[in-house]
Amino acid sequence: MSLVRNRWISFLIAALLSHNDVGAGQEGDLGTHSLQALEKRLGEIDAELSHLAHDSLRGGVGSIGYRSKPHPTPSAEEWVEISFDRAYPIDEVILVPTLWRDSNEGFQADGFPEGFRIIAGSGSREEGVVIASYDGTDHLLPRIAPVVVPIDGFTASWLRVEASQLTRRAFDDSFIFQLSELMVFSGSRNVALRRPARSFSNHGRDLSHAWDLQFLVDGHIPYLMAAAQGEPSVSYIASVQKHSALIVDLGEVVPLSGISLHAVDQSDTVPQAYSGNLGIPPKLLIEGATKPDFSDAVVLLSEDLGEFTDTSPINMWRLSDPLCRYVRISTPDEATRARFGFAEIEIFSGDRNVALHRSVVPNVQPVQEVEGTKRFLSSLTDGRNLYGEILSIREWMNQLARRHDLETERPLIVAELNRRYARQKRNLQIMSWVAALLAVGVAFIILIDRMLRMRQTAKMRERFAADLHDELGANIHTIGLLGDLARDANSREELIELLDRSRMFTERSGFIIRNWAKRLEARGLCEDLVNDMKVASASLLADLDHEFSIEGEEHLEKLSPRKRIYIFLFYKECLSNILRHSGATSVVTRLKSTRSDLTLEVSDNGIGLEGEVPRSLKRRARLLRANAWNEKSTDSGTCITLHLRIPRLLGFP
Repeated sequence: MSLVRNRWISFLIAALLSHNDVGAGQEGDLGTHSLQALEKRLGEIDAELSHLAHDSLRGGVGSIGYRSKPHPTPSAEEWVEISFDRAYPIDEVILVPTLWRDSNEGFQADGFPEGFRIIAGSGSREEGVVIASYDGTDHLLPRIAPVVVPIDGFTASWLRVEASQLTRRAFDDSFIFQLSELMVFSGSRNVALRRPARSFSNHGRDLSHAWDLQFLVDGHIPYLMAAAQGEPSVSYIASVQKHSALIVDLGEVVPLSGISLHAVDQSDTVPQAYSGNLGIPPKLLIEGATKPDFSDAVVLLSEDLGEFTDTSPINMWRLSDPLCRYVRISTPDEATRARFGFAEIEIFSGDRNVALHRSVVPNVQPVQEVEGTKRFLSSLTDGRNLYGEILSIREWMNQLARRHDLETERPLIVAELNRRYARQKRNLQIMSWVAALLAVGVAFIILIDRMLRMRQTAKMRERFAADLHDELGANIHTIGLLGDLARDANSREELIELLDRSRMFTERSGFIIRNWAKRLEARGLCEDLVNDMKVASASLLADLDHEFSIEGEEHLEKLSPRKRIYIFLFYKECLSNILRHSGATSVVTRLKSTRSDLTLEVSDNGIGLEGEVPRSLKRRARLLRANAWNEKSTDSGTCITLHLRIPRLLGFP
């Protein structure tokens, strides 16, 4: 019963496991990862996101970028091309999308191509080489982050982006090609900044004057730099003056490759307190010199910033590497009254911001706000803005692109983890029900097992009583026969011999009664079936002629102990019946055993037996799961035959 119980429990567990495996092959790529690996990956993503710049969008007004003419099909030809001032080894190309506000999905890229390729070269346009290619399988959309395209140092003097699969414009569903900015980096230098651009088609400036081909490379992007690191810094701004100037001492003479002026922060309130050009004069003059009195000054930059499209939160210009130590930023129009100030001044010599932490001298004192917050000159070169640390433009764009990738991956991992947790919860509930069912089943099985054991015990008692009856009956009958022989004994010696034999059978009967439990458990009995049968026949048939023959004795050792006992008891019952009822003078025993069956024949020359075999023999044959029958022997007596088939699994009880 314990084997049946274990098999039943195993079947239930196997059924549960097979139920849980349904659909395992449909979980996608994440389904191949372990729960621990997914949890670890989620932790890594959250840790990395905490160190990446936030995708904060700028407010106010300004230039948007480039827009092609609309098309009715997505396969229409469109491209934009940038010419550099010389050939550069290109490390990276960054495409910044134009954005629109979707009332359901939030901000999304508008008119960004789903498929495109980047071609670059140093000679004629026909000799260009495709250095990167993307299509719909790359899943670039939806997004608001820039697309960073790594390039393995390909040297080029021009670069073209060809759209192969246009997308729809939000407000009229026309197919169009739009970009907010195209950046091409050689090291930390954006060699496409304010360079000449051309395109297949150009929508031109509309009523808003915010779209133009040159806006593609003006350095104005739709983000606010909000790094995850660094303390905030309040911008410097002077009081209203007719003429303002700021002088930065770089500490040494260095070649200047670029300058970036960060506009005064528009505040973090909604709506913002003022437009984004506060502190930037309508006309800007930047001069450089090697002497502090600017007696050898050269004009680095002279810009008219009167249009709203001329400024942005970060205003960037390239310089032609003049040697300077001092840089003066001023407004050339002395009649203009304006507040003059910036959030940060960055002056680059190659990859290095040489103005960082350098001293700045104004010609006016900074204004103090009503709440008492001082706007220190040191904030102009402290490397921080209102949101924290100021990053290089390339690093900033890479962090925004990396944030997009991680924020796209994170919901997939969270969904997979939630699915796993839900499955675990469901499995736990199933296991709870299975445990309850198993408990009930085990209790039921134990009850059935107990009842079967009680029935088995009753049958064992019945078998024991029958065996004890048969064996003691044979011994008592033998003792009676010996008593009859003793009555007719002719001599004292014969009488003593008969009394000794009677004593032996009496002691054997007592031994049988004392060891009934041992016989019931079949321990140590009939280990040698043939010898026990010979001893029993010699004892019971002492006064009769007896012939005993056997074939295949080696197969008898494979029988179970209990089966050997039942065969032995069947044989003794046959001998007892012969002694009691047949009046025979001779008995023949033949035992034949093979790998598949066993046959026992006991024949005598007595008066014979009419009808079926005695009930006691039929019962013992039934216990053996064998057949028993009788027929006349060759000496006109009786022949009892027992035939037992032996299955392949020998020795079953």
